[in-house]
Amino acid sequence: MEGAVLCAANHAPLTPISFLERTALVYPDRPAIVASGSGGVLSRTWREIRDRCLRLAAAIAALGVQRHDVVAVFAQNIPAVCELHFGIPMAGAVICTLNSRLDAAMASVLLRHSEAKLIFVDCALLDVAQDALRLLSQSGATPPVLVLITELLDEPSPPNARAYYEYEALLSNARSSPELAIRWPADENEPIALNYTSGTTSRPKGVIYSHRGAYLNSLAAVLLNDMTSTPVYLWTVPMFHCNGWCMAWGVAAQGGTNVCVRRVTAATIFDAVARHGVTHMGGAPTVLSMIVNATPEEQRPVARRVTVMTGGAPPPPKVLFRMEEQGFLVIHSYGLTETYGPATVCTWKPEWDALPAEERARIKSRQGLHHHGLEVDVKDSATMRSVPADGKTMGEVMLRGNTVMSGYYKDGAATAEALAGGWFRSGDLAVRHEDGYVKVLDRSKDIIISGGENISTIEVEAALFSHPAVEEAAVVGRPDEYWGETPCAFVKLRAAGREAAKAGVEEELMAYCRARLPRYMAPRTVVVVEDGLPKTATGKVQKFELRERAKAIGSLPAAAAASSSSSSSSNSKRSKL
Repeated sequence: MEGAVLCAANHAPLTPISFLERTALVYPDRPAIVASGSGGVLSRTWREIRDRCLRLAAAIAALGVQRHDVVAVFAQNIPAVCELHFGIPMAGAVICTLNSRLDAAMASVLLRHSEAKLIFVDCALLDVAQDALRLLSQSGATPPVLVLITELLDEPSPPNARAYYEYEALLSNARSSPELAIRWPADENEPIALNYTSGTTSRPKGVIYSHRGAYLNSLAAVLLNDMTSTPVYLWTVPMFHCNGWCMAWGVAAQGGTNVCVRRVTAATIFDAVARHGVTHMGGAPTVLSMIVNATPEEQRPVARRVTVMTGGAPPPPKVLFRMEEQGFLVIHSYGLTETYGPATVCTWKPEWDALPAEERARIKSRQGLHHHGLEVDVKDSATMRSVPADGKTMGEVMLRGNTVMSGYYKDGAATAEALAGGWFRSGDLAVRHEDGYVKVLDRSKDIIISGGENISTIEVEAALFSHPAVEEAAVVGRPDEYWGETPCAFVKLRAAGREAAKAGVEEELMAYCRARLPRYMAPRTVVVVEDGLPKTATGKVQKFELRERAKAIGSLPAAAAASSSSSSSSNSKRSKL
């Protein structure tokens, strides 16, 4: 349009830093953070948080951190991590939250790759951090300066700790400095965060988030969570994972209260809900499983509905029913680190409320549609044509828009491959239904191809979960001389059903699935695990480990595979993981 110009009055870079500035004005005396630990109870208001974040930014700058330098955080879900999500960007730096379950070797690889200048370390993780810094020094790299966080812990610092700064002392000393002029981004596309995907030590993938993307995805996350003003958010999502699905910033946007807990258990969840009036939380299906399998001693009454966003795998219908019975409303989302966390949601329509429970659960298992910050499509990976919305034709989930990563840090080749064709290629296989809603069938690497037929492990797992004895289930392919591969199920039984395992529950589960699935989809092998399935720190089942275990069991002989008696006891195993 003629006469349209871009000027300072109508263009200010978008950044989550603005959420803190606004909330400190609107809700200065509302609780921003509450937590408890061996060192006591902690509660801070939004006025206090803003003041602490300003001093934190001043302290970071005083330690020589420049614009776009990386500052690492290695901690559990403690109050300081909420503050660091603002203090580090306010200093113009890039926050890099490391997986709190990393071992020293992997932590050292990521610190070297990120070139972090500073690392904030939770006292509970100090031993691992020190080993990582030692390995980093031995490799010839310059280790980052260490800042130790000891809040809510009684335990003293180890006497042999290397030289470090202490978090609270750093903030106290910054008090005498002139108030920092916030280093606002000059361009909203400047980096705000660096998040590492799970990967090998040989090729870590660091996903770059921009201020603009983080701002928009935080607001989208608020909408996806049906989050109104002043929510109370229980931190059951790891803050290191996609910056807590961007809720580290999103809660601030709504003037909410962050309820921080170090370890997530059923008792912790119910206690926090009752004690603090929690309104929202999130997590992988593992968190839902904790809630529905809580013992009477762990449970406490849920006075008002708690909205729970879940992702990573569709919630089994039985879990959904039991969650609703206990006062929790489950919202099913889907996303990746490369999309700042949740990117789609199974947005619920009022007319679906009248449907039978099983039908409601089937609908809710879909990944749904994209949020307001991007687009989603299901495409043929080779032709880039959209698949028909028939609920049958499979394609790859692809996304594009404002909340897709800027790229992989120091890896142009991987960035070009992931964004080829102008869309981010997720690697997930899905169908699109007539109403446009997407349903993910599997990861491309997890899909089982048996006799030329594609088998969705998610559908097989849903059938297993519906069995009353099953607490956890995961399905992978097992080599098969006749079919190529066939479904192999790893299950953990509920406490009440473990005795039944001695009476042939493996054969029972295979027969149970054959009665509910096409015969070729039913597991031909069931492995009962005693200690639960191997999971990542974010609660996702580590299927690569299960695939190796299935491969170690050996290939089903051709004669047995071709036989109609697929429930042979030779296919049932018991294992301890």
